[in-house]
Amino acid sequence: MGVLRIATRKSPLALWQAQHVGDLLRDAHRDLDVELVPMSTQGDRMLDAPLAKVGGKGLFLKELEHALLEDRADIAVHSLKDVPVEIPPGLALAVVLASADPRDALVSNDHESLAALPAGARVGTSSLRRRCQLLAARADLDVLTLRGGVNTRLARLDAGDFDALILAAAGLARLGMAGRVRETLAPEVILPAVGQGVLGIECREGDTRIASLVAPLGDAESHARVSAERAMNARLGGGCQVPIAGFAEIDGADLRLRALVASIDGSTVLREEERGPRDQPRRLGERVAERLLDRGADRILAEVYADE
Repeated sequence: MGVLRIATRKSPLALWQAQHVGDLLRDAHRDLDVELVPMSTQGDRMLDAPLAKVGGKGLFLKELEHALLEDRADIAVHSLKDVPVEIPPGLALAVVLASADPRDALVSNDHESLAALPAGARVGTSSLRRRCQLLAARADLDVLTLRGGVNTRLARLDAGDFDALILAAAGLARLGMAGRVRETLAPEVILPAVGQGVLGIECREGDTRIASLVAPLGDAESHARVSAERAMNARLGGGCQVPIAGFAEIDGADLRLRALVASIDGSTVLREEERGPRDQPRRLGERVAERLLDRGADRILAEVYADE
């Protein structure tokens, strides 16, 4: 059956994700030889500035995508919250895997919950989406930029540089660090990022061999949910590093999509929610985006881009 090469970043979480997909592929194809192709990306090297200032989370993907296009790898495994809505020409998002927990989590050594944080508490995050929702809920917090891998961020917390962090619950669980979570934050408190908790597989467009090998890993419910979220984000013209949130859930034959656009300081928060047939996820996402645009989401986002 040959070899399948997985391009991956070198961070512990990225390596876990690539190895996880490798294990699933070996289970699905007993004669398949899976190899990891680790590499450093521009996003990994530029840690001294907020992501929104240096090009967003797409910086973590470019080297991996070049490896695909140059046939140095066959697939790349991504956390879909990091994948821009526009896939480069010649590449395709072939498979969406079953979702892990999409919620955010509060990590703190001294405080049990978001509500228990004292006024002025220093909360670390690299996400404008998390920042605006934190400030909308608790304008008294000092929300500070914190980048780096999960281990780097936890080390800064343990060193006393922060009172709490907001991290993806799925990432902590995948690294065996679920025990660090003090509170898993409900979508009503912090609405998750588009595609959060979901892994996707990117490959060369038209590569039928690779597409057939990864196809058994696909999950129809997760694909429907992510399609609605990404369609909403695309219609808003949003990237991965803007104050946009989107969270779709399966409800029988329907999808329920909740979405949010907010100013960076949390002073203005637009929320919309709608249901639609689960077999028409893109249409649902576009309708929700139109409702946000009708309420001025485009003006909020224009101000965000102007500040970058």
